[in-house]
Amino acid sequence: MATPVGWSQGGSGSVCLAFDQLRDVIESQEELIHQLRNVMVLQDENFVSKEEFQAVEKKLVEEKAAHAKTKVLLAKEEEKLQFALGEVEVLSKQLEKEKLAFEKALSSVKSRALQESSKKDQLITKCNEIESHIIKQEDILNGKENEIKELQHVISQQKEIFRNHMSDFRIQKQQENYMAQVLDQKHKKASGTRQARSHQRAREK
Repeated sequence: MATPVGWSQGGSGSVCLAFDQLRDVIESQEELIHQLRNVMVLQDENFVSKEEFQAVEKKLVEEKAAHAKTKVLLAKEEEKLQFALGEVEVLSKQLEKEKLAFEKALSSVKSRALQESSKKDQLITKCNEIESHIIKQEDILNGKENEIKELQHVISQQKEIFRNHMSDFRIQKQQENYMAQVLDQKHKKASGTRQARSHQRAREK
């Protein structure tokens, strides 16, 4: 349904509020016009000046114009209200139709659910069995994971021991090489000393 010009889809509540507000404005304007007329009558009786009369008359004309404008707005709001009421009626009928369709579908689903309750119980039993099997498998996996962690801990300890042994072996090897070099130097020095003494004895002879 098309929306008329100047109409916003804010619901019939906002339209009714605007309608009541316009009616209050019209009543206020009519009351003001009535008061102005009474003033003019009093002015006629009391012989007011021309300027005062013209000022009151001008104000009366302005109020009449505003009153006419307000009546036009009120007519437009009444049109909007009727349009909104029509939309509400259409939506109400559509909602009722959808409600009946939903209730019918729900009844069908309930009937099918009752017919398949046996299958549902079997599926629940099967799911429980599968869940129990999964829990057992998880327990086994957790046990395996704990074993793996223990093995990893042992391997880490063995690696640390091996590294320590390798470090001790390198230190021992370095010490042995050092001792060998010292002994070799002493041996060379002793050999040199003996050769020098032999040469000296040969010269002395």
